[in-house]
Parts: sequence; structure tokens; C-alpha cells
Amino acid sequence: MNEFEIAPFKLTRGAFYILDQTKLPESEEYLQIKSKEDIYDAISKLKVRGAPAIGVAAAYGIWVATEEIDVDNFPDFIAAFLKIKDYIGESRPTAVNLLWALERMENKLSGIGNEMNFLNETKFSKVRIRERLFEEAEKIRMEDEAACYAMGEHGLTLLKPGMGILTHCNAGTIATSKYGTCLAPVYLGTVRKYDFKVFADETRPLLQGARLTAWELQKAGIDVTLICDNMASIVMKNGWIDAVVVGCDRLAANGDGANKIGTSGVAILAKEYGIPFYMYVPTSTIDLLTPTGSDIKIEERDGEEITKMWYEKPMAPEGVKTYNPAFDITDAEYITAVITEKGIVYPPYDVNLKKLFEDEK
Repeated sequence: MNEFEIAPFKLTRGAFYILDQTKLPESEEYLQIKSKEDIYDAISKLKVRGAPAIGVAAAYGIWVATEEIDVDNFPDFIAAFLKIKDYIGESRPTAVNLLWALERMENKLSGIGNEMNFLNETKFSKVRIRERLFEEAEKIRMEDEAACYAMGEHGLTLLKPGMGILTHCNAGTIATSKYGTCLAPVYLGTVRKYDFKVFADETRPLLQGARLTAWELQKAGIDVTLICDNMASIVMKNGWIDAVVVGCDRLAANGDGANKIGTSGVAILAKEYGIPFYMYVPTSTIDLLTPTGSDIKIEERDGEEITKMWYEKPMAPEGVKTYNPAFDITDAEYITAVITEKGIVYPPYDVNLKKLFEDEK
């Protein structure tokens, strides 16, 4: 298999499909998105997941949903669009890419309106407007693909052939448009015969490491060993881990990173054992308007994901209280470097992250 062959999205005859990640690894099934309810359900139920993939899916999803809008003028179209945007935006609260992509689609729509006013166009064409929205969704996808490749190239400069690499959750090709974020250097390194040895945490309670990371790396012919989350310390102590690579769902202005639950524990262990901890973050995932990690809203999910989801019978006492946060915050002090598509950022993050955006002013 080609190492980048797994496609998280498909476009066929104008229809948009996502790879249903809840079906992996047993089967590869693509789900057609036909409505705003479909994309809301896909995001909220983790059928599509990974911060970049959520953003891309939201962009295509809102384009699909505009087919439902039945109006005959631009102001009414915008009003209906904004209602759909607000609805989809509530599907998951933590990943910043969701709202970033929806805002970008709204800005595109506003630009179309300004262009129509400038040209004194009065004829309303939903077909034309939707074509322009689709072009923006395509642009978001292609930019993500290019960003992931760039992160792979930058990240590869930090790694050496034969290294043992620990990763948590899934920030691979199925969590993005292509290549992945933190797994991009693993894929690129594999092509260049780096012969990495990857250790994948299972990532309880949703098992993204076991179901997704182990699946896609094994399918790509990469040396991957699956471990339970509580085995990270012993593999580090054994000297098998030379670097830790993880993704990120939202990076605060001070460098605190929200990622899948359990990431912060891995970062603390890495620091204890003197192992570099690298967080891969597209600039679309950096939120300079959020001062610190304590300002990030953490999604809490149903406790049955812990007690029942993967078992033939309940594995906890009936009625026991549960606490099931989907993410935790890795404090900036534990992050050796942040790898973006624009380059590698080192501490102090509150100063150096801002520099990434100076050329956009």
C-alpha cells in the first residue's frame, strides 16, 4: 500500500463522504453527508475526528447544508447560513479548527456579497454562491494537506533514523486531509528509510491509538507496537523512546496545549526521563485569543465510554460515578517545541507564537 493512500474524505459526483472512524479497524465505511444534521452527528459522535479533519469536514459540511436553503435573495441566504453555522458549531467545543473553518466559510460568503454590491449585481444565484463556497472548502482542504506535509518536513529535522517514537491518540492521515500532523514525519521518514519504531498508546477510553493509529501505521507497513496507556513509563525507562510526538486540538497563546486525555501525563513522564516532547500544531489550531490552557473549555463525555463501551458486559458497578473529560491541558513547560507548517517554535511561547502571525498583519 502507498503510505498516504488512506483517504479520510471523498468527493464523488458532487457528493461528500467521510471515513466513519467509529467503524475502524473492523471495516472501512464511507458515510455520505447530506444535511446539517449529518455533519453535526459525524463530528459530535467522532465519526470524523482530529482537529484539522474536523475543520475540513465542517467546511464541506456547511457547503452541503446550504443546498437546504430555499430563499430567493442574498440577505435571506446569509441569515439561513448563519443559523446552520451556529448549529454545526455546537457539535464539539474544544477543537478550535471547527469554528475557525466555519468563520472562514462565513467570511467567504460575506466577500461574495461585497463583490455583488461592487458589481451592482442584483440577480440571486444560489448555484453560483454554492460553487464559491465549495471552492473555499476545497482551499481549506488543500491548505491543510500542504501544512501537514510542511510539518512533516520540519519535524523530521528533529528526529534521527532508528529512533523509538511514542505517540498518543491519533494525529495521523485520517485525522487530517493527508499525512497527519505528528505522524507526518513518521510517514515521510518511512519513505526515506528512517526505520522508526513507533509505540502507540491505546488512548483510553475511546482507544484512538489502538483502533486508529495502530491500524493506519500497520497498514502502511510501519513498525508499530501497541501499548496500554499505563505502560508509557516502563517503555521510557527501558530506553526504547527517543522522542514523543503528539497532535493538538487547541494551543493557547502561552503555549499550553489541549489534546486527547492522557497527553499531559505522557508529557510529564517525558520530562522526568529527559525525552523531548514535541507537539504538532497547524497555525489554524493556535488560538491567540485564549490566554492560557485554563481558559479552554474541556468537553466532557458520557461515562458509559468508560464502563460499558468496549465490553460484552459492564466492567464497573452499576450506577458508579464517572468523570470522562475528552481532553486535558499540557502545560507549556513540558513542551520541548511546537512544530507548525511555518516552522519550529521554541519557548518562550507567549512571545514566539505571535511571531508566526506577524507576516499576516
